[in-house]
Amino acid sequence: MKKRKQPTDLSYYGLYLQRYLTENHFRQASDMDFIQERAMLAAEVFEHSRREGCSVFGSQELAMQELTRGLHLSPYSMLHTIVEQEFEREIPVPRREAFTARLLPLLDSVFSIYDIGDGDFESGEDYENLYAELTGAVALYIRDYGSI
Repeated sequence: MKKRKQPTDLSYYGLYLQRYLTENHFRQASDMDFIQERAMLAAEVFEHSRREGCSVFGSQELAMQELTRGLHLSPYSMLHTIVEQEFEREIPVPRREAFTARLLPLLDSVFSIYDIGDGDFESGEDYENLYAELTGAVALYIRDYGSI
């Protein structure tokens, strides 16, 4: 009898993180080593905080913070938000995801200037600067290549 290759087993935290990364289009979504390492750290945080007397809810909050540390805003989600809010007339709803996915690799150099993984990034001046830069880049792209 042939043995079936078993998929990598993921814990609750691993499955949660994989789904979160996939839904938000983080590049780490297919990095199983990253996902397993983060899941293990989150489980350790949960266990340690429970031993220290934290409630289940409090321990879960701490574990989730560790699990998503540095993953608060993805380049895809930020660009998609800009496309939705600033270019709603130019890019119809059914084409927004494809448009965002096509444009994203072209803007890697812009994203590389900013640390968007910082949990406070969205409330800072750098967020506004990046938002303006990306909005301008999208406008130029549409002007030069159209929205298709």
